[in-house]
Amino acid sequence: MAREKLSDQDLIKRYIDGDHQSIEVLINRHKNKVYTYILMTVRNPVLAEDLFQDTFIKVVHSLKQGKYVENGRFLSWVIRIAHNLSIDYFRKENQLYTLSNDDYENDIFNHSRFSDKTIEEMLVEDQILNEVKQLIEYLPPEQKEVVMLRHYGGLSFKEIAEQTQVSINTALGRMRYALINMRKMIKEKNLNLTVQ
Repeated sequence: MAREKLSDQDLIKRYIDGDHQSIEVLINRHKNKVYTYILMTVRNPVLAEDLFQDTFIKVVHSLKQGKYVENGRFLSWVIRIAHNLSIDYFRKENQLYTLSNDDYENDIFNHSRFSDKTIEEMLVEDQILNEVKQLIEYLPPEQKEVVMLRHYGGLSFKEIAEQTQVSINTALGRMRYALINMRKMIKEKNLNLTVQ
C-alpha cells in the first residue's frame, strides 16, 4: 500500500519500525497546518520556519524515544509541541530585551509612542488579550483552529476552508459557535473584557 494512503498511526508505527520515509509522509501531510499555526503565533516567516524545523526535530526525537502515546490525535500533539516551542522562544526573548529606565540618561518612557495610552490602559489591554487567549484554549479543537487562523493568522474564511479542508459554510459555522461558546464562558466567569 502506498505510504500516502496510510493513517498517521500506521505511518508512526512504520517509522518506529525503521521505515524512515514514513516520517517524511507525515511531515508533508501536516506541514501546512503546523507552519500556519506557528506563523500566526509568531508573525515572522523566518522565525516560523526555524520553529517549524525545531518542532519536527522534537517530534522525531519524541517518536524515537517512545514519548508519543497513540490516541489518534497526532496533529494535535504536533501543534502542542509547536505551541510550547513558540512560548519558550517568547519567554527567552522577553528575558533578553527587558529595558530599565536606569540604563538611560533620558526617561525612555517619556516618549511619544507611550503617550497614546497610559501604562494602566496598556496593562488592562494586555490582560484582556491574555484572557481572550485563555478562553480560546477552552474551545473545541475545530473552533479554536478557525479562531486562531482568522484572528491571529489573518486568513479569510475561504483560505480557512481550504486550509482545514472544509466548506466555507462549515468554517463560518465553527467561528459562529466559537463566538457563542466564548460569550458563554465570559458570562460564566463574569469577565469584563472592555477597556474603560
